[in-house]
Amino acid sequence: MAGEPIKDGVVLTAGGKITNVGPASSISIPNSFRVIEAEVVTPGLIDAHTVIGLAGYLNQPHDQMQIEKSSPMQPHLRAIDSYNAREELIKWVRSLGVTTIHTGHAPLALISGQTMIAKTVGDNVDEATIVPTAMIATTIGNAARGASGKSPGTTAKQAAMLRQMLIKAQNYGKKKEFSRDLKLEMMKKVIDREIPLLVTAHRSRDIMTAIRIAKEFNIKIVLDGVSDAHLVIDPIKASGFPVILHATMMRAGGDSKSASMETASKLKRAGIPVAIQSGYEGYVPKTRVVLFEAAVTVAYGMSFEDALRTITIDAAKVIGLEKRIGSIEVGKDADIAMYDGDPFEYTTHCVGTMINGRMVSSIKR
Repeated sequence: MAGEPIKDGVVLTAGGKITNVGPASSISIPNSFRVIEAEVVTPGLIDAHTVIGLAGYLNQPHDQMQIEKSSPMQPHLRAIDSYNAREELIKWVRSLGVTTIHTGHAPLALISGQTMIAKTVGDNVDEATIVPTAMIATTIGNAARGASGKSPGTTAKQAAMLRQMLIKAQNYGKKKEFSRDLKLEMMKKVIDREIPLLVTAHRSRDIMTAIRIAKEFNIKIVLDGVSDAHLVIDPIKASGFPVILHATMMRAGGDSKSASMETASKLKRAGIPVAIQSGYEGYVPKTRVVLFEAAVTVAYGMSFEDALRTITIDAAKVIGLEKRIGSIEVGKDADIAMYDGDPFEYTTHCVGTMINGRMVSSIKR
C-alpha cells in the first residue's frame, strides 16, 4: 500500500513497530528473529465502521449495547463505556486479518452516540483503544424516525433538530457562568472541528441534506452508508467529504432501494475517498467481514489494489490514522495479515494475524 508489491519480500518488526521492509535479497534477517512465512502478506485490515464490541454474537438484550432507544439525540454516550474487548466477534474478525475497527453506536437514532477506534486485541477496553472518541454517529433517514407519533417523524424534522443542536453548541460555554451539559460539550467539539459527524444517509436527498448542514456550520463529516452515492457523485466529490460504504451484500430495499454493487468503483474512479465497512448486522452471524465485502467490489469494477486500499490505507485515512496503520512501512504499527493465496479468492485462508508485532492468531480461516 506504500508502493509496488514486493515479490519474495521480508518484513522485520521489533518493539511493536515495522523496522524494515524489502526484497529478501536485500535484507538480512537476524539469527535471533522468529521467522513466519506466508504466500501473501498485507497490512492488517481495517474495518471502517462496525458495531462489534458493543454488539455481541448473542441475540440477547444483555449482549446488544449498540443502541439506546430512550432519546433521539445522545452525543454524550461513549462507546468505550459499552465496549467488550473479549467479545467473540472480535476474535472472529481478528482471525480473518482484521486488526483495527472503528466501532460504536449504531445508526438507529438521530444522534446515537460516539464511536471509538480499537485494535482487535487486548484483555480490556483500555488496552484495546486507540482513539476513545473518534466521531459522533448521526443518522438522517428512515432509520432515525421516531416510533409512531414520536419525534422526529420526518427527515425534515431530523434536519431541523440537528441544526438546533448545532446552534446550541455554537453558543455553549460563551457565558462566564454556565451549567455543564455533556451533550453540548460533545457537539461543541464538532463545531470546533475537533471531531467529525459520522452521518449515515442512504437516499440521495438525505446525502444532500448532510452535505448542506455540514457546509452551513463548517463542520467535518464522514458520509456513511450512502446507498444512493452513485446518483450524486458530483456533489459528493465537490464537498470533499470521504465515504464509508455500507456492506456491499446488503439487501436493496427501503432507503437502500437504489443500492448498486458498482458504487465503490464509481466513487473511486471519481476520485472520492472510499473505505469499506462491515456494517451493522442485525442477525446471526452478527457481523460481516470487510475482506469479503471488498472482494465483492472487485467483481464490480474495482481493481485488486484499489479494493485492498479500501480496507487498509484508504480506510486509515478516512478514520485519521494513516500515519500509524494501513500500510507496511517502517515506523508504523506492526499490524499484518497473512494468507495462503489471493486474499480475495474464496478458497484462500487467513493463516496468521499480527498486531503490534505480536502473533495474535494462527488459526487457518
